[in-house]
Amino acid sequence: MDIHYVGEISVADIREAHIKDLEVQEKYGVTYHQYWYNKEVGTVFCLMEGPDKDACIATHKEAHGFTACNIIEVEGGLYDLFMGNNSITENKVQI
Repeated sequence: MDIHYVGEISVADIREAHIKDLEVQEKYGVTYHQYWYNKEVGTVFCLMEGPDKDACIATHKEAHGFTACNIIEVEGGLYDLFMGNNSITENKVQI
């Protein structure tokens, strides 16, 4: 999972960046599952699965140039504790 400090940005711009990630993810062996935008704080979190941090960074860099401020490895069980395995959001892809 990564975090981006984006400040003010439109939801449409974030969605477009996510779509661009999906277009190049296969090249790096990465799968982007979901993103969250906290407009009040100006942060975006991306949940992805990949061979290593470098592959995740490369995907973002090629797709749209927005690199993450930090990437944290999260195991599936830990993710479910925080987000709940039954949570439904517009951007969720079941993993």
